[in-house]
Amino acid sequence: MTNDSLQDAQAHSHQATEQQAAVTEHIPVLADETLLGLRLRSGDWAIDGTLGGGGHAARILRQSEPDGRLLGLDADPAAIERATHRFAAEIADGRMVVVHANFAEVETVAQQHGFAGVHAILLDLGVSSFQLAEAERGFSWQADGPLDMRMNPDQEISAWDIVNTWPERDLADLIYEYGEERHSRRIARAIVARRPIERTGQLAELVESAQGGRRGQRIHPATRTFQALRIGVNQELSKLEQVLPQCLRLLRPGGRLAVISFHSLEDRIVKRWMQQEAADFTPDPTHPMGGISKTPSVAIITRKPITAADAEIQHNPRSRSAKLRIAERIQ
Repeated sequence: MTNDSLQDAQAHSHQATEQQAAVTEHIPVLADETLLGLRLRSGDWAIDGTLGGGGHAARILRQSEPDGRLLGLDADPAAIERATHRFAAEIADGRMVVVHANFAEVETVAQQHGFAGVHAILLDLGVSSFQLAEAERGFSWQADGPLDMRMNPDQEISAWDIVNTWPERDLADLIYEYGEERHSRRIARAIVARRPIERTGQLAELVESAQGGRRGQRIHPATRTFQALRIGVNQELSKLEQVLPQCLRLLRPGGRLAVISFHSLEDRIVKRWMQQEAADFTPDPTHPMGGISKTPSVAIITRKPITAADAEIQHNPRSRSAKLRIAERIQ
């Protein structure tokens, strides 16, 4: 398991004591750093592709007062309902548009609502505090609930379908690739032998037993398996790969994209995409010169990802594994 993923898992384990507070108070991660990096001014237009609890959105609206506009998306209808109530005044006066959609659809949604050529776009990846706090959503091993994990409850495939119907080899591959779990074969074999599995508590106990207990582990043995299932259910990595080029097309020259990731798989995709877009040369072994010169499309603002300070981690353990990367469109 990578160091980044270990930090993510540790932060997840700290959330047990924070979840009840999160229901009434959403704490946006790296809020100051994100707003500073996006460099919003009065009158700017922005897109928040992951509304969640609306913490970042509220700051974006304040930063762009009095006449800036914000388009907010979220795949979770519960997040949309919360945002509709929280930002009722801004929606009424036309400063904010809220749409139930996955950020992989951002370009289509933005064009429908006149948000092409914006000054800033934010993507805050991963599961929200609200989703973790609701046992019936099935995201967390810490609270027993149905095996679900769908960010959009309207989608067909849930964690139950993967756990109870996938072939053992496919299940093991998913747990290994998305959870970076070295015991993936053993876990998949144990899952198939115990089917059907209906509850998160059952799955957590089964994974722990398959690994022989905790034996001094700093994180729960099921953490990586739950991460893998969540990513697989929601196709998070493929959708991240889809949204990044859309964001580039939606930004005006000088506009900035900020992405907050919470585990190494996400961060690696964002890092490589930014590096590719910032490069002035595309390697091609078939080309006589070894590649083709090109004009960079972005400038990388954060050569190294921005991480949370100790004070923020103490206040909000979820921020422990957060990494913020920012790029600016230059053409």
